[in-house]
Amino acid sequence: MRKIYDDDPWLLPFKEVIDARHRTILALRDRYAPDGRLSEAFNNHLYFGLHREPDGSWVFREWAPNAVRIHLIGECNNWKRTKAYELTPLGGGTWELRLDGMFLNHGELYKLFIEWPGGGGERLPSYATRCVQDPVTKVFCAQVWDPEQAYVWKYPRPARRPHPLIYECHIGMASEEGKVASFDEFRRNVLPRVAALGYDVIQIMALQEHPYYGSFGYQVSNFFALSSRFGTPEEFKALVDEAHRRHIAVVMDIVHSHSVDNEAEGLSCFDGREDLYFYKGPQGRHPAWGSRCFDYGKDETRYFLLSNCKFWMTEYNLDGFRFDGVTSMLYWDHGLGRDFNGYDNYFNEGVDTNAVVYLALANLLVREIHPGAITIAEDVSGMPGLAAPFIKGGIGFGFRMAMGIADHWIKWIKEKTDEQWSMGEIWHELTNKRADEKTISYAECHDQALVGDKTIIFRLMDKEMYTAMNIGSENLTVDRGMALHKMIRLVTLATSGGGYLTFMGNEFGHPEWIDFPREGNRWSFHYARRQWSLEDNDSLRYGQLRNFDEDMVHLFKKQALLDDSPQLIKADEGDHVLIFRRKNCIFAFNFHPVESYTGYGVAVPDGLYISVLDSDDSRYGGFGRLQRGEIHWTQDGQLKVYLPARTALVLMKKVD
Repeated sequence: MRKIYDDDPWLLPFKEVIDARHRTILALRDRYAPDGRLSEAFNNHLYFGLHREPDGSWVFREWAPNAVRIHLIGECNNWKRTKAYELTPLGGGTWELRLDGMFLNHGELYKLFIEWPGGGGERLPSYATRCVQDPVTKVFCAQVWDPEQAYVWKYPRPARRPHPLIYECHIGMASEEGKVASFDEFRRNVLPRVAALGYDVIQIMALQEHPYYGSFGYQVSNFFALSSRFGTPEEFKALVDEAHRRHIAVVMDIVHSHSVDNEAEGLSCFDGREDLYFYKGPQGRHPAWGSRCFDYGKDETRYFLLSNCKFWMTEYNLDGFRFDGVTSMLYWDHGLGRDFNGYDNYFNEGVDTNAVVYLALANLLVREIHPGAITIAEDVSGMPGLAAPFIKGGIGFGFRMAMGIADHWIKWIKEKTDEQWSMGEIWHELTNKRADEKTISYAECHDQALVGDKTIIFRLMDKEMYTAMNIGSENLTVDRGMALHKMIRLVTLATSGGGYLTFMGNEFGHPEWIDFPREGNRWSFHYARRQWSLEDNDSLRYGQLRNFDEDMVHLFKKQALLDDSPQLIKADEGDHVLIFRRKNCIFAFNFHPVESYTGYGVAVPDGLYISVLDSDDSRYGGFGRLQRGEIHWTQDGQLKVYLPARTALVLMKKVD
């Protein structure tokens, strides 16, 4: 089997490091699973936490090696530390409590009171699967969750997604109302929109419980608990089931890069020890995020996190994960303030090999549970091999986020005039990917919409969005914004190296930014929602952008255009024209702000070509200067096409 350094000579100087990492991963895999089944090795969630026994009794276990005494307190005992609810030490830091079935009831609230040398405090169990927040005091408690009827799955996971078309979403802000939306509302109101658009994967943020809603779900406190803000576990399962019925895969945005610093809700100083799951000293604290950093070299931490992966996959029938903050995990300095220029950045002492090993094991485990699982790494450093198969010496992610593309779109829009856009630069930055790794391309995700930044549509139109988005308006700023919004999305998808992503609402040019309720905005939900009525209003232009996105996605799905790589035909700087081929389609982009070209020559394989998509169609808010379905014949190895200014055209070769 060829290794990643066999296909990339720049990696040959680091062959020994790559092989040593691979051997370390294999050795750990064999130590944890001598029978070869990782999925049988990581079951902490089945042992620790609160569980019903076959006879109806309860058993609760916790790992707290620094504790000297632990009590379960809650509504069951009026929040008092009593002998009947005191845990017994079993050795090795494990504590256990067995209770008759009548001692705990479904829906009751509880916590642990842990005592350690020199102190003690209330804690939420580390393996709690449900935690709820009091609406008045804002205090979190664990909750007994034992419904009379378990959810019965109705639909299987959809088929493997070699080229996922991802709709990134946040359940809480999915309603137009100023509130936290629910799983049920998302299932009823948003999933049908996603299905109609043609996206075949939803990537859901903020599913793990987090004490601060405004953290967007990235300051996790309870890793096994589905956030109760959005509903019950059964309601989330119904959402997943409905997505599967619609042949939409469900990927979870999982946060294993750090943990919230809160002690009352999270794992920090859980049993009085600072380093229970985390690195000791300064290395255990993230200098930019104010959170705790996991010790990926510690067996107990690996068992905790890998069991967490298995829990979410098996309990909620998920189709994979997008791992957040991978760059922060991979480097001791978390990649802060660094330019990753040169391969030596990825194979020196600055790399946390423990994290590399953990991520490889996580990928092996997830694929063992579900061979068709999607795993995506959010990494800005560009570490080679991150999304290469494990068997080739890679870490094993199926995809990496092409994070630089969105940054470049912001740079081009913000810092350059339209006349200064370089076709060669656009082509290079959109296609500059490792040949042996798949990437997820996107023009913007949730990051570009957060407060303090602007979405693409808002950068292009700004205040004009408030007054000139009605169908009959004549506004040059809005016309430019509409045209470029469509072209930017199409060229990003058409050059992608494996998959494509958009964030909820951005497909129709959702105005403004995202800002969650916080003290600074007087706890307002005004910017933490999605205004679906804008795209549904036939008198406004938002629906036209939605129409383009829908037809674009369906074209790529129907023709399986991502199966082949894009091939450059022309990048003309003077004309501002970019033309390339992908599979049986020709993509022609005229980015010139004012010049239209008649009879523009395009060198293509001989044959008959049909216009299947153009961004200037009046249905998409364009000027209707081209004709859908128009037939073009090659002459002397060329097509002669009309390319209006700020227009993208897709021509498909007719195959006999």
